[in-house]
Amino acid sequence: MELSVKTFDLEAGKRFTVIINEKDMLKERIRPGDRVSVSGPLDTLTAFVNSTEKIVKEGEIGLFEEVSEKTGLKNKSIGKVEYSPPPNSVHSIRKKMNGGKLSNEQIYEIVRDIVEQNLSEAEIAAFLVAQQTIGMEMDEVESLTRAMADSGKKADYKKTTFTKHSIGGVPGDSKVSLINIPIVAAGGIFIPKTSSRAITSPSGTSDTMEVFAEVDFSIDEIKDIATKCGAALVWGGSLNMAPADDLLIRVERPLKLDPLSQMLASIMSKQVANSVDFMLLDVPVGIGAKVETEKEGKKIAAKFSELAERLGISFKAVLTYGGQPVGHAVGPALEAIETLMVLNNKGPPSVTEKAIALSGIMFEMAGLASSGQGDAIAKDILTSGRALTKFQEIVELQGGDPKVKPSDIQVGEKKFDILSKGDGYVTAVSNERICKIAHLAGAPKDKGAGIYLHKKVGHNAKKGEPIFTIYSESGKKLDDAIKFALKYAPYQIEGMIIEEI
Repeated sequence: MELSVKTFDLEAGKRFTVIINEKDMLKERIRPGDRVSVSGPLDTLTAFVNSTEKIVKEGEIGLFEEVSEKTGLKNKSIGKVEYSPPPNSVHSIRKKMNGGKLSNEQIYEIVRDIVEQNLSEAEIAAFLVAQQTIGMEMDEVESLTRAMADSGKKADYKKTTFTKHSIGGVPGDSKVSLINIPIVAAGGIFIPKTSSRAITSPSGTSDTMEVFAEVDFSIDEIKDIATKCGAALVWGGSLNMAPADDLLIRVERPLKLDPLSQMLASIMSKQVANSVDFMLLDVPVGIGAKVETEKEGKKIAAKFSELAERLGISFKAVLTYGGQPVGHAVGPALEAIETLMVLNNKGPPSVTEKAIALSGIMFEMAGLASSGQGDAIAKDILTSGRALTKFQEIVELQGGDPKVKPSDIQVGEKKFDILSKGDGYVTAVSNERICKIAHLAGAPKDKGAGIYLHKKVGHNAKKGEPIFTIYSESGKKLDDAIKFALKYAPYQIEGMIIEEI
């Protein structure tokens, strides 16, 4: 059918979308959510359809800016519109939902259609749910990983390249990379580290690094930074590496989906795209973490190891303690302060020990230390100040102030202390509730928002003492965080006597 164009001075975002009057749709047997091909003087594209009674009249089609510009159709011009059947990848998704195994070609087709935005959010969600409920064999996971890596740009450093990645799920963990990367870089390991922003935690590595310096760079800029100092701490989202991953995460997040096959492909596709040769994977384990048991952690580590071998990446995984937040600071600015404290040898032992342990393993993987001797090298680099110097070098090359001090970093001006209701010992800290409180306070979007934990598991608490302090940049957000914290206490405090009988 031919329809008169009505343009909107708006971008639809996400994917190509048009608006058609419901009477025209009824005549052509087109339903809301169906696809149509739209042809103009410049190009033909496939768009998803929304219906309307009033926004466009019968005989008209509403075009957003993206569709108008690509097709060349202007206001009141005539566009040719025809029903377009779903792409073949929809049939492949249905096959997976019915328990079938997908071929390499079918998986590449699904990923290509995700990147080109030919699939609706419902169809992408169906693909993710099928992975969650049916699962994928390792052949399929390998194909998905390679397809996602091939869907975007790739780096080539022409050097043996390392990375350290955490599967996350524990608040306060983002700061560890900001200590670990300078340690290993100062010891001679080449590590252009690309990181994500927070998905479920109060701060991702990139959110915390952004307190110090820019994190948004092109691949060529990252090469330049890493070539000069042996390391980088940047956001991977701006690089167009494995772009399908970001589109899948948009659907995963609100549905709280996290299929293992997608986690494997998500993490490993970015390593392939970043030309990683050696990888250390941190798997935090503990109640309230993404992985709650050692058995589950070992199972996940084995899957990663098998996939890494298929991809030609030398790999090692470590299970780390994740039963409570890492360190005392949770949230971008607070974690940035704690980072500097550790680099100046004044930070909490738990963060220091974790950063040294991970760095030591990487030195051993690189052949720079014999088995069991890596920790000593890492500790010397940290305590001597060489790690701090390397961090300052990275910060300066990324446009930040290398001389920044903890006192220079601004945290939220609004704050509130949560006090202990009695005497006893802290026996548990809920990762999930700490995350929720920090989010309500504004983290990670508000850099100064977060939580400082005065007490952790095993610490003695006296009635009236501060257990933790909530920081926020907004009075309203602080109030919301306080209400939740008082109603759903993230701490469990008990005395030595459990019960009298």
